[in-house]
Amino acid sequence: MEAFHHYLNDLISRNKEIYSAYPEMKWLTPYDAYQAEEKRTNLLQWNTNNWLFKKTKPFYNTISKGCKLCGEGKWSCLFITGKCNAKCFYCPTPQQNDDLPTSQQLTFDTPAAYAEYISHFNFEGVSISGGEPLLFFDKTLSYINEVRKKCSPDLYIWMYTNGILATKEKINLLKKAGLNEIRFDIGATNYNLKKLNLAQGIIDNITIEIPAIPEEKDRLKSLLPEMIKTGVKHLNLHQLRLTPYNAPKLTKHNYTYIAAEHPIVLESELAALEIMQYAHQNKLQIGINYCSFFFKYRFQKSGFRRQITQKLIPNNNVITEKGYIRHSQPNSVSYKGIILTDVSNNKSTIKLNLNHKSFDIQEGVALADTNITNEKQKDFFCNEPTNIPTDINEFNIWNHEYIENGLRLY
Repeated sequence: MEAFHHYLNDLISRNKEIYSAYPEMKWLTPYDAYQAEEKRTNLLQWNTNNWLFKKTKPFYNTISKGCKLCGEGKWSCLFITGKCNAKCFYCPTPQQNDDLPTSQQLTFDTPAAYAEYISHFNFEGVSISGGEPLLFFDKTLSYINEVRKKCSPDLYIWMYTNGILATKEKINLLKKAGLNEIRFDIGATNYNLKKLNLAQGIIDNITIEIPAIPEEKDRLKSLLPEMIKTGVKHLNLHQLRLTPYNAPKLTKHNYTYIAAEHPIVLESELAALEIMQYAHQNKLQIGINYCSFFFKYRFQKSGFRRQITQKLIPNNNVITEKGYIRHSQPNSVSYKGIILTDVSNNKSTIKLNLNHKSFDIQEGVALADTNITNEKQKDFFCNEPTNIPTDINEFNIWNHEYIENGLRLY
């Protein structure tokens, strides 16, 4: 069996086992995939050039600077709290606790510690998320103020909110603190645009960022002109993802699930593409992008690995597109990965001591010595393979070198 097909079959088996408590779930079949591929192709016929990040992010018209920084790995998302005041059926986590501000499983109990981290690792963008940042407005404002004062003047800062607690006063204070963009999840407020009016003329970039709910696609199409009048520059449509937390609610909907690295909703992708096609056909002056699961899964992880590894290892090491350190030997190759964690009691771990926070730096084996001839190495590392390798050794090497191209339907 080809190595990649074996990998995909493992995903199917693992996902079905994890969600075995939901026998009513409809998993994508080969026939469904064939039909869906035809639909996707038709919905994207208009789009010949508007693709980013190895054809995982199609977009119409324009795309936010924050979205570009996200895909490039030059951004840090700070979850200012784990608590939210909305009850969206699609939310992937409970969001019930006011946890310490966290980014990439690193905690930052002071704004100074976070700002120092952003500067040290040369991040060019910061997003403030949650939970709901406006639940703890003073804390949110203090972190935005600090990164704006202590980091590069070119730092791009945006915030996610459901808007329930938004007021004119708060938005003015966010602008004064240096917020460049505000992103509203109108799915949490039954697609009401009232709170977005508060930001018009104050925040430079107003964005709506929501999951593409299949049942709401026609409603969203009809709302597009009103969004434009409200000053919305971008509509970001995410793909619905199944998690153990939202499974009891999500599985009540008649969705088809793709057994990817995490289960995703087929109809959500098709809805997002249909909304983009509609905007193109009607020449609407708004930017829309489809934030696919494959974009987030592949590029966010790899980008963060590259960003920290470039800072922490000597310049003479080769860092792959996936963010791993490659070590080539005669007729074999191996890979290591850098992991940054909160400081532990392990005295043997390498420490990174900044003024306001210390970190542990762990270097782990990502792939042990794997056979590949010297001649094959030259070609493999200079030219990305057009097709995913079928040989198991070459597949494992490819999987640590390159980010997979395109959207999958299996």
